[in-house]
Amino acid sequence: MKLGEKLRYLRLVEGTLRGIGREMTQQDLARALKNELGGGLSQSYLSQIESGARPHLTNASRMVLARFFKVHPGYLVDDPEGFHTELTSELRAAEDLLDLWLINGAEEFAHNPDVSRVLLALAKHHDTRKCLILLGAILETPELVERLIEVLRPDLNSQPHHRDGGKRKPRGANL
Repeated sequence: MKLGEKLRYLRLVEGTLRGIGREMTQQDLARALKNELGGGLSQSYLSQIESGARPHLTNASRMVLARFFKVHPGYLVDDPEGFHTELTSELRAAEDLLDLWLINGAEEFAHNPDVSRVLLALAKHHDTRKCLILLGAILETPELVERLIEVLRPDLNSQPHHRDGGKRKPRGANL
């Protein structure tokens, strides 16, 4: 959020808190600063801040506004690019990385449209993690894999099931 947007928001909240029934205008704010703090900022200075013509406050101006609105002076600056106030869980961050990995994989396998399409579909799903856990459960029952392929993608029955052209050996087959 930009400094100008924050100042407009603070004027809106302050008008509500003071029972004005509307946002404080820039002129209301300039008057209140003078009456309540013994000095302050002009309406034209406030206008320049809100319009972005003056992108930064002086330290004295920042302190006056912070004292008036009862906010931390550090609030009265532009937020950095990409800054957000929502909490991000570790699980959501991990899922975002997983989605990015799947998208990269889809690009890597662009020569195989079926695989590429599935990787993109996984990445776009709202719960990628749950999809992969489900896939893992399906893979733990090889007969289920074969039955689902027969029903959902009968066109794949004529294609090899493994990279080397044959079927995969069941786990423990070499024992």
